[in-house]
Amino acid sequence: MLTRRAAAQFAAGTALTVALGTAAVPGKAAGKVVKVGVDLSLTGADAESAARVKNGITMAMDAANQANAVPGYSFEILLLDDGSSTAGQYDPAQAATNARKMVSDPLVVAAIGPMMSGAGKAMAPILSQGDLATITPSSTNPDLTSPKFAPQYRPAGKPIYFRTVTTDAYQGPNMANYMAEKLGIKSVYVLDDSGAYGVGIADTFQEQAEKKGIKVLGRDRLDPKSADYSAILTKIKSLNPQAMYYGGVAQAGVKLAKQSYDLIANVIKGGGDGVAGASFLTGTGFPAAQGWYATIASPHMTGDTKAAEFVKAYTGEFGVAPEDYSITAYDAALVIVDAVKRVAASRKPMTRDAVRDAIQTARVATIQGMVSFDANGDLADRTVSVFQIRQDKDARLDDISKQYQYVDVAPQS
Repeated sequence: MLTRRAAAQFAAGTALTVALGTAAVPGKAAGKVVKVGVDLSLTGADAESAARVKNGITMAMDAANQANAVPGYSFEILLLDDGSSTAGQYDPAQAATNARKMVSDPLVVAAIGPMMSGAGKAMAPILSQGDLATITPSSTNPDLTSPKFAPQYRPAGKPIYFRTVTTDAYQGPNMANYMAEKLGIKSVYVLDDSGAYGVGIADTFQEQAEKKGIKVLGRDRLDPKSADYSAILTKIKSLNPQAMYYGGVAQAGVKLAKQSYDLIANVIKGGGDGVAGASFLTGTGFPAAQGWYATIASPHMTGDTKAAEFVKAYTGEFGVAPEDYSITAYDAALVIVDAVKRVAASRKPMTRDAVRDAIQTARVATIQGMVSFDANGDLADRTVSVFQIRQDKDARLDDISKQYQYVDVAPQS
């Protein structure tokens, strides 16, 4: 947790001061407690990235309490893990259990998470019935906020699933645009990891790739628990594509990266935000990770001067560099603090419905810019950022700020 001195210094120089409009004061805010449920994949292949997301949320909530951001209220985090050793990554069944725990706690007025869309699909109907809004810092499957799927994911009616990232309706297609327009790719083989996120982003990538004139030579689905992908990779090798695109997260992605280095080293490889982060780097290592392209569903912020104070405070406190999704998580927390503040100022009861309505109408100055949501809960900003892994031998393996080199904003369709 951020020290009081560090939090005060940080709040004085970042978006927190803008968003909360209060000066830091000694000690923790007193009065009524409001809880924020936090669901992350802290067990399994994505645990390292999950920890960095959690750190961002913790920084924001600690600073809000220390600044007495909402007079008369203090914030507490109900931290829940949707990963399981059985699944080896996020577990939809555990995510559903976590959603029920949040809903059953009357002090929980809003939530942050989950990280993964498969977890989100398990949680959203339960959160909807419990009238509990959540803001995800990284789950990007478009179905969760699409009006087409509203009966399934928001059965109670109102949108309850908000995002501080854009969706794979942009992330997948924009990477296809980048491959076609910037890399000159003419042929590709597409893979996914069978999860909601992986299938969805691979689908949208493939559709746009075909529209851009890239020949899709095949499509396969990986079993995340399988240890050996050599049969599929040998098939890909025989087809000699220029590129391979992987939709999925680290559990299958790490094994794919290691084995593809041995079998198809010269093929250009890329994926979505499932291959962007410390978990993918440390799991894969070099030289296998070298050259992989990855996208994130937000602007690149950790290298921006506007985030310099955040990065300095974060690195100093936790001893590791933040990911961009550490910032989208921090910004999600700012939105919730702002919503609680506006409900308190209105003198309305601090209900989940009131907080949800305040989130829906949010316009919050954050590190990534002004955060606001459309009628379905999606972020107004559609930026997709492209990175390439290029080894910096002088930096730590898990230093994503050094090992992932920012390339450009992906061209939008």
